[in-house]
Amino acid sequence: MTCSAAELEKIRRDIFLALFIALAVLIHTLEALLPSPIMGLRPGFANILSLTALFLYDAAAAWTVTLARILIGSLLLGNLFSPGFLLSLAGGVTALAIMTPAKALGGPAIGPVGVSALGAVGHICAQLVVASWLLMRHAGLWHLAPAFLSAALITGIINGLATAILLENLRHHPVFGGQKTSSDTFFCPNR
Repeated sequence: MTCSAAELEKIRRDIFLALFIALAVLIHTLEALLPSPIMGLRPGFANILSLTALFLYDAAAAWTVTLARILIGSLLLGNLFSPGFLLSLAGGVTALAIMTPAKALGGPAIGPVGVSALGAVGHICAQLVVASWLLMRHAGLWHLAPAFLSAALITGIINGLATAILLENLRHHPVFGGQKTSSDTFFCPNR
């Protein structure tokens, strides 16, 4: 059985999305196990893989990586449907809801750094809202907002820079460089 170039590209995409999900789950899990200097603040390095999927492929790929990371990571950590899971889910969904149109509307002008910074700010805002609703119904929580927003902005910029570097390296890789083989048809794995 042979595959067309389009079928091969879909197989490659699926393989890389699976790799992105696996790496994102690993990073998510390791971050959860490490002590945090300020309770609840983590660098969110797993979001680098979601951003990479967004810029390398499309919004559907980014949503797949993010939602799979949150679900699988929560299953591995044993906190599915806990407040931590809900905070992560709210932050991830809000971040992507901001990053997807930001990337589409801003294009190259905003780039991975700007998209990541916007997503990080949206992420922490959603987490503060959920935390105030679920965990701490006290106005004092909002006094922490400037510190949380500053930390989110810094980590968003760092993650955006890491994403830009990763994208640059991936785009130079033969798999993503659009190099063609001498044949238009490839052997396809059994389905």
